[in-house]
Amino acid sequence: MTRPLFFGPVEAVRGAAPGSAFLLGGDEGRHAAVVRRLSPGERIDVSDGSGYRIGGVITAVGTGSVELEVESVGQDPAPRHRLVLVQALAKGGRDEQAVESATELGVDAVVPWHAERSIVRWRGDKADKGRQKWVSLVGAAAKQSRRSFVPEVHGVMDTTRLAAWSGAVDHMVILHEDAGETLAQRFAALEAGGALDAPSSTAVVVGPEGGISDAELAKLGAVGALPARLGPHVLRSSSAGPAALVLLNHLLGRW
Repeated sequence: MTRPLFFGPVEAVRGAAPGSAFLLGGDEGRHAAVVRRLSPGERIDVSDGSGYRIGGVITAVGTGSVELEVESVGQDPAPRHRLVLVQALAKGGRDEQAVESATELGVDAVVPWHAERSIVRWRGDKADKGRQKWVSLVGAAAKQSRRSFVPEVHGVMDTTRLAAWSGAVDHMVILHEDAGETLAQRFAALEAGGALDAPSSTAVVVGPEGGISDAELAKLGAVGALPARLGPHVLRSSSAGPAALVLLNHLLGRW
């Protein structure tokens, strides 16, 4: 069974050395001591959220903290091909379901998207609150899945801003039921053309329940985004992104 993972301050985690004592306090320490009820002798990992991980055995448990003796330190390798989920805001918490599953599946970053047909809107204070909710969501999902990398959560974007941002990734694919090629076919063509020989980044765009408009397809297509379908069935906004990530993890050799 894999060891429980917790997150600690960057400086403290990166400053730890084998044989040294490490104190895990704050919310994570309370979770380990009070919620998980961990005991001396049990082993845990602590990460800085950016790939650095320490492992150790618990030597003492306080009312809201645990102390461990560090046994190992190291940097987990970053994926050669980065994956970004551009998730349209969707009703019924389906966008949050998608982001949570995507984190468990290894996504490297997520972008909240104000699509034309999004019913949910983040405006004013809601934009900050909505993003912070996603930040908490990906942190919890990364912890549950024992990931030492916590995905970055970008600020909410409308389609114009998303088109401008697209230059930050090497490839952008729009999941669309009427696309002429499948996602697998798109990436087979990229591989055949040598586009995947070097490290790369890919953004997968998922629309809301009402779908992506023709105007949005045109605007994103003008900056090089390619439409692709997953298969013969239409998936919900909550499942399309995770399904695409599973396929891309396989096609890109991440799994």
